[in-house]
Amino acid sequence: MVDTGPLARVEGEGSLRIERYGANVCAVQLNIFEPPRFFEGFLRGRKVEEVVDIVPRICGICPVAYQVSAMNALESLFGVELDEQVRRLRRILYLGEWIESHSLHIYLLAAPDFLRVPDVLGVARIDPDMVKDALALKRLGNGLMTVVGGREIHPISMKIGGFHRAPKRESLLEMLPEIDRLRETTERMVRFVFNLKKPSLKREPVLVSLRNPDRYAVDGGDIVTSMGSRFPPSKFEENFVETEVVYSNALQSHLKDGTPYEVGPQARFNLNFEQLNPVAKEMAKEMGLVPPVTDPFQNISMRAIEAVHALEEVRLEIETYSRPAHPSMPYQYKAGTGYGVSEAPRGILYHSYVVNVKGQVERAKIVPPTAQNLARIEEDVRLLAPRIMKAKETEATRLSEMAVRNYDPCISCATHFLKVEIADVGKDKGRN
Repeated sequence: MVDTGPLARVEGEGSLRIERYGANVCAVQLNIFEPPRFFEGFLRGRKVEEVVDIVPRICGICPVAYQVSAMNALESLFGVELDEQVRRLRRILYLGEWIESHSLHIYLLAAPDFLRVPDVLGVARIDPDMVKDALALKRLGNGLMTVVGGREIHPISMKIGGFHRAPKRESLLEMLPEIDRLRETTERMVRFVFNLKKPSLKREPVLVSLRNPDRYAVDGGDIVTSMGSRFPPSKFEENFVETEVVYSNALQSHLKDGTPYEVGPQARFNLNFEQLNPVAKEMAKEMGLVPPVTDPFQNISMRAIEAVHALEEVRLEIETYSRPAHPSMPYQYKAGTGYGVSEAPRGILYHSYVVNVKGQVERAKIVPPTAQNLARIEEDVRLLAPRIMKAKETEATRLSEMAVRNYDPCISCATHFLKVEIADVGKDKGRN
């Protein structure tokens, strides 16, 4: 048995257990032992206005995603038609979250794996300017969230129907010089990522993302799959199922036939490549990254391309923004079920709410991207297992952790990592 202790550089707590019988791998279990947080339970009975302030507390890294998915669900139920400038503000806020989340993952969480150092301090010893780039990009993302959202973590400005208060155009225009300055930084980030020596894994996952007819989907759209399916958010639970596993506090998602699927940068990149901002698309082509790309160790490359996309798009959104005369639209309570999706940095985030005529939530269902990726992560580790078993202990641990960290898992979101354990099991279990 090999026990490496808790995995660092992921959000939350858990462990990875690999069971083998001789040279054969019998089971891979991603054990999430962080306790359930019961958000869906204590949303029951709450007024819908409270939902928008409660759900971002699920995650400090992608709170905007939780707010937008929730508002998409409730606004669709109440028939709210948003002003285009309000939609633009939400995209600016969401793209700010993409910028800070992707830069955090690339430089501070994933880079140490590829550079073979234990943490960001090791990265700083190799190249301190790299860490400065990370902090500059994260600072920009947080700044955008502050200007639009009222604060950089758990924004407070959004409400059902729009915003409590819309920022002045001048407040956003002041961000443009820094955005322009950081365009060179994102290009440097892309070249850094593409020059990393990466492991490789051949597989053909089912990919699932959103698609918007007008733009690279971020704040909403239909759900599409690499198998050619397309359906609205209201059909999510008809196409995907959640199941319990005895070794984890997190549910796992599959297609109806039990097939694991993948959400996140790789799914978005492959299914929406033509909608990338031209600068990001050209940079991807220059690096030789064009669909289909299904190697999970290339997820970091697609995050870098998406960071370029987000920076370029947020500039365009700011340039065309004008302060709306009415920052929010009125609405009336309606009994029924609302369904909402958006693309968190880690993938599709689904919300549904059953609401009564008094505007109270009777049932809430939230399916975060990490929970949707868990079964796919286990399958990746299973496919890597022959290499893991042959490697020395430190390399086996590094490769196992990288396979998990490819997905930038947010474990606190998934609970309803990482200690790596390789265990020899008995003869009977090995034959099952």
